[in-house]
Amino acid sequence: MPGPDVTVIIAAYNAMPYATRSVTSVLGQTLGADRIELIAVDDGSTDGTAEELDRLADEAPLMRVIHQPNSGGPAGPRNLGLDRATGRYIFFLDADDHLGPEALERMVASADENGSDVALGRIVGEGGRRAPQSMFRRNQPRTDVFASRVYWTLNPMKLFRRELIDRLRLRFDTGLSIGEDQPFVATAYLEAAAISVVADYDCLYWVAREDGNNITAQEHGTRMRMDLFRTMTGLVADRVPDGPDRDALMHRHYAVELRDAVLQLCREPQRDVQDKLLRELADLVTPYWTEGLAARLPAVIRLRCHLVRHALLDELLTLVHWELDRGAASYGITTLAPKAAEGPDLLVEDGRVHALYPYFRDSTLGIPDDCYDITAELRVRHRVESAEINATGLRLAGHAYIHRIATTDVSTELVLRRRGSDEERRLPVHHIPTPGLGADEDGGRHDYGTAGFDVTVDLAPLAAGLWDISLAVGAQGVTKEARLGSSRAESVTDATTVLVTAQGVAVALYTTKPYGNLTLDVGETRPRVRPRLRVTSVAWSPDAPATLAVSGRCTLAGWPKDALTVRAEGPDGAERTVVVEPSASDGRFTALVPCATAGEWRLGLRLAVAGTGAEWSVPVPPQPSLAPARWQRLGMPWYAKPLPGRDALTLRVERVQLLKAVRGRLKR
Repeated sequence: MPGPDVTVIIAAYNAMPYATRSVTSVLGQTLGADRIELIAVDDGSTDGTAEELDRLADEAPLMRVIHQPNSGGPAGPRNLGLDRATGRYIFFLDADDHLGPEALERMVASADENGSDVALGRIVGEGGRRAPQSMFRRNQPRTDVFASRVYWTLNPMKLFRRELIDRLRLRFDTGLSIGEDQPFVATAYLEAAAISVVADYDCLYWVAREDGNNITAQEHGTRMRMDLFRTMTGLVADRVPDGPDRDALMHRHYAVELRDAVLQLCREPQRDVQDKLLRELADLVTPYWTEGLAARLPAVIRLRCHLVRHALLDELLTLVHWELDRGAASYGITTLAPKAAEGPDLLVEDGRVHALYPYFRDSTLGIPDDCYDITAELRVRHRVESAEINATGLRLAGHAYIHRIATTDVSTELVLRRRGSDEERRLPVHHIPTPGLGADEDGGRHDYGTAGFDVTVDLAPLAAGLWDISLAVGAQGVTKEARLGSSRAESVTDATTVLVTAQGVAVALYTTKPYGNLTLDVGETRPRVRPRLRVTSVAWSPDAPATLAVSGRCTLAGWPKDALTVRAEGPDGAERTVVVEPSASDGRFTALVPCATAGEWRLGLRLAVAGTGAEWSVPVPPQPSLAPARWQRLGMPWYAKPLPGRDALTLRVERVQLLKAVRGRLKR
């Protein structure tokens, strides 16, 4: 009999009443109880957790409970569970937390389909607990730590392929008092054949306990935080060569673990101990400090690292207290300070923006301005209110501003860049007043009253290719660029708009996936014209003899006048055309096509732009059910009948030969 698909391991210590919900969320998984093995390890609980786990196990055949004396942390219980696990995959669940009903089914399916060794499910917080979000913006069937943000969540509540764990002999580090899960998860990430991210379902609920006893909420000494920082930076350095990839992973540890170590250092009661620990911390920070890493870090972290590297204790303490006043918090549980929404004052100078953190341009310290430069951190906030394209141009309107930079001396431009080339076009926009915009942000400290824009793009000069649309938003000499379209009014849909210009060029406006940014396609690189030309039915007109009523639909947004026709190609290059005039609302049309001239006539729907040579055509499909037509002209009988075996509706039109017709009747 095959083993279970997933072994869920729950390490529990004094987890009542949360343990009940945690266990039942596993037992109720849509994956099916017969595919799940649940191992709960009670780590010497004294609050009834042990008894509750035994009670639940009595009702669940695939659940086992292991009791052991308290080990002081989750590493030991998780390792014991791993020793007993038999599932193809392992999922670690804290006894405080619980799963969404479809979590395991979705993660197993993603891992199986993509050959992934690790699968992450979206995490949401309950009770005020903060959960990581940046890696869950979209589903990622196959990714890694360098192409995504998964490295920023190193908790073990993930699906791991047991084959990977066994091959690497992975176990949780019982020597770490905090962050014992990070070496395990980081190693699995780095060695995984692929990592899957399930972001379209709430898989894991992180719960903030009312008693505040979540492990991540407890204080741990500076030495413990330093040990974790040393372990993780050493692990990254051992496994990833020096360069941008290493810097990308180090960013996480300098931003989180180093920050937490510094926060704990400030709580040390003795000055000499603080000084000694700071010098040790400086020795840990310096070996992996590179320009590439510095460029990735926000300014406040660069400042913090500068103070640590130079062992400036008093200045570091001042910075930490400044941060705490504004809501600095450890990863996980936090209660933001009243001033959390208040960022530092800013200095805009020579196109750069500096945050006035403590000791800015203090002549006695000489801290580099780079430690205060937040220009790269500022974000453009934008919205497209309308996007209208016709045969002459594309008109865009909306608003855009650099957050925290007042819209004075605005100098915004629309930027078009052709993919695969260095070609770009810049167009100044017409600035529109936006009184009151952003008044609810930052306590109304910044005025965004001239953030509106209106611009029209002439399509004629654009070379064939894909043109990505951005805004270079400028104010007070500061310029930041952002792709346009991800934020837009409901009226600006994600439907692709295709048209044909007077120059005979197909142009499409569409939104990219998954972000919804706007792009112009000139010359049918992707969206095509022909699929938007369609004939839906053909019948003989009841009102006009020898006339076909050809119905169809054209979903192009525009084309030159009289360019769309139903064409009949006849003998010796003869041609008959009827101009099609679709309705403005849905593009439907019916064209009346006379068919009274002798010969074989092949019918098609054509869009041809005079003088350009540009032409698109689709055949009128064969109509097996179309009966022959008969009529009188000048007293003589005529007929038209469809010819079988053709790729398009083809009619043979002839005068009835009376003698031949009589002979035919006599032979019957």
